[in-house]
Amino acid sequence: MADGELAPGAAIAFVGLGRMGVPMSLRLLSAGYDMRGHDVAAGARRAFEDASGRDAFATAHEAVAGADALILMLPDSRAVRAVVTAERVLEGLAPGGVVIDMSSSDPVETRALAPEVEVHGLAFVDAPVSGGVIGAEAGSLAIMVGGDERAVARCMPVFGELGGSIHHVGDVAAGHAVKALNNLLSATHLLATVEAFEAARRFGLDPERMLAAVNASSGRSFSTELKLPRYVFPGTFDAGFSLALMSKDVRTALDLLRATGAPDRLAETTASLWDEAASDLPDADHTEIARWSERLG
Repeated sequence: MADGELAPGAAIAFVGLGRMGVPMSLRLLSAGYDMRGHDVAAGARRAFEDASGRDAFATAHEAVAGADALILMLPDSRAVRAVVTAERVLEGLAPGGVVIDMSSSDPVETRALAPEVEVHGLAFVDAPVSGGVIGAEAGSLAIMVGGDERAVARCMPVFGELGGSIHHVGDVAAGHAVKALNNLLSATHLLATVEAFEAARRFGLDPERMLAAVNASSGRSFSTELKLPRYVFPGTFDAGFSLALMSKDVRTALDLLRATGAPDRLAETTASLWDEAASDLPDADHTEIARWSERLG
């Protein structure tokens, strides 16, 4: 399937079987792809095996052997580079294969890594996602794609199984840049929102009535329309994306702002607060910043 579309029937090595990786790989498996899962954590491999009925591979190079594509869903660029540059991984992919990094990676690191992949005769596409576990399970993720037109076109059947909204935003690393900046906006919105609603509570306002008013007004956001009513007000705090990862993505965006010379004063404040919250709540869901912020007051 070299240089052709990654249509159902193609062999895909999926590395990173976490809360997002398992449902994403299951969707591709149900669509007819030959899925080969790997994770360094034995527990993650077992979760994939239990959910899919297929054996997971103990090493990445075993998973990629002869595969048409390698999909990475990992915590950061360091983990991505460790897998991609490991012995026999790139050499194991089928000639003309594609490496698709769907992690929330550092766009500067992505630009450096892509040529190291391409020198092996492989294509490189970055395609981070937004939408959390719910979106991964439903196949409704927003996918921000970076790469040349031909490589991206080859990946579209895969993206179509995983996402409900696919945006080709530019060349290699553009997807990772957009994802980092998107999460900077998301983190800033959420923090501002929980502070505003805590002030409302202390003033004696009914938060549900205020939420209805805000969502009909100019202050509405994804935080007011989804995160507060679904995760914060009920106290479930189970959106499926960790506070630590949000902090990491905000820091990645701040680094990008600084690298480009863009204004960064608000971003710096946002990053500082999320770093502090991540330090205090290392295992928390990102929506728990509402509880953290409330305690500060």
